[in-house]
Amino acid sequence: MNEADYSAAAATAKPMPILIAPQAILRQTARPVKPEDMPSIREGLTGMFSAMYAAPGIGLAAPQVGIGLRYALVDLGEEEERQPIVMINPEILTESEMMAPHEEGCLSLPNQYAEVIRPESVRVRYTMLNGETCERDVDGLLGTCIQHEIDHLDGILFVDHLSSLKRSMIMRRLAKEMKARR
Repeated sequence: MNEADYSAAAATAKPMPILIAPQAILRQTARPVKPEDMPSIREGLTGMFSAMYAAPGIGLAAPQVGIGLRYALVDLGEEEERQPIVMINPEILTESEMMAPHEEGCLSLPNQYAEVIRPESVRVRYTMLNGETCERDVDGLLGTCIQHEIDHLDGILFVDHLSSLKRSMIMRRLAKEMKARR
């Protein structure tokens, strides 16, 4: 199966549970994916896509569903025109000197948003499901999303890019909302 097949199968799959901060795995550096990890990754992809779409979100890293491996999903397409990307062992090769602000949120910090300043564009390299290496320049929303997901693989949350005051306000608000849901 390819990325599009997993994405399409997500419509009828049970979504994997998304972990909410401050779960410890969200702060750990994910281990690089090895060839022997691929069968279990393929087994879980449909549930990961299902969780991302149901949230709804445009990106989801493996640690967010409790898997400590370096891979993530991104899909900026609408339901009628999905554009799924599975990035295995992604890495940023270069960053632009120009910075750009984008409002970011995170499925592991539900209903919390803030403006984050990141490099305007990056060159990223990752392995695709078919085993090929892909290297591409990305900017705009896709560039921001990919940087956000790679941060997750390094144990970094978007709030870590904010001032300590803004970060603690968001984390307190999240804790209060999570307590109210119980």
